[in-house]
Amino acid sequence: MQDRIASLRALVAAFAPARFPYLRFLVALGIGWCGGSVFAWFRLPLPWMLGPMSVLTIASLLRLPVAAPAVIRPPMTAVIGIMLGASFKPDMLDHIGTWFATMLGLALFVAVAALACIVYLHKVAGFDRETAYFSGMPGGLVEMIELGEQRGADHNTIALAHSARILMIVFTLPFLVQWLEGVSIGNRSQLGAGLAAAPWSGLELMILCGFAGAWAGRRLGLPGPYLLGPMLASAAIHVAGITDFTPPREIVNTAQMVLGTVLGCRFAGTPPAAILRVLRIALGSTAILLAVTIAFAWGLGRLTGHGMVPIMLAYSPGGLAEMSLVALALHTDVAFVAAHHIVRIVLVMVSAGPILRLLDRIDPKPAPPAQAAAPRPLDQAAE
Repeated sequence: MQDRIASLRALVAAFAPARFPYLRFLVALGIGWCGGSVFAWFRLPLPWMLGPMSVLTIASLLRLPVAAPAVIRPPMTAVIGIMLGASFKPDMLDHIGTWFATMLGLALFVAVAALACIVYLHKVAGFDRETAYFSGMPGGLVEMIELGEQRGADHNTIALAHSARILMIVFTLPFLVQWLEGVSIGNRSQLGAGLAAAPWSGLELMILCGFAGAWAGRRLGLPGPYLLGPMLASAAIHVAGITDFTPPREIVNTAQMVLGTVLGCRFAGTPPAAILRVLRIALGSTAILLAVTIAFAWGLGRLTGHGMVPIMLAYSPGGLAEMSLVALALHTDVAFVAAHHIVRIVLVMVSAGPILRLLDRIDPKPAPPAQAAAPRPLDQAAE
């Protein structure tokens, strides 16, 4: 009980005027709305996420007064999770057995993609070994920053590299998929009715899924608890046939806009030269990741019959929420895509530390130059 009270106090304190940049956040939302409106006008993919993300990345480069603190992301992510869960159908369980081959392929994909990116970042981009290693792992942003910092890597570079990877893949993949599919996905998302037409009983049920799912996600230690918890709670009641309610389009579009705003503002406050450098480097790593993703998707699509595009979305390390939204817009099996992303994140989180320790044994880091030992007091000589 005390932990919950402390968490609630910390949440309230995060929104105190002295800590939360309300004015810069409102400016960011205004710019993000303009970007979303332009993308929607031109019928571009995922306009209310990609539009804000794009214009706010530019705003960060121009050093405009924008900010989107991470504390606002969880409730918006929960809305996306509820929407994704609403796409789960009662017959979904009949298809889970067909995922075995693609799950096995995913482990090989993670190994190949990680190795290719690490070599590129170390040999071409000039990152030191530890920084290249934790920057090149395809997933687990927070965990890679923490593990990298413990190993002496540059945590700021790791954060920028992962942010740029997500930004570029999220922006590139919808257009690539749209080109491969030969159709426009700008207005194909499975959104519900308008807010005015939504039944109150359905709204109450979705709100309950959001709170209960987020709580359970944190208690169970799920990766991305504010997305996965509400998504699984929503999926459970939809698979059970309790409801077929879908969140209203106004709420979903607002959640996507805020999510895109947070992604675009990740570079806010970073010197433009550093942003441009990491974006240039990310162009290479994104090309590598997409090439590996397409190769695996083509091969496994032919072997398993799942199709190339669903496997591309399932394997592409561009973010669980973002890739699931693309799957939803394409009427692709969201459960298939989300399950593979969860496994990818867990694989990266679990394997990153042990693999680096193994590499240290095979190829130890050069020892730093020896320095003359400082005189020690006699009582410490035996320590």
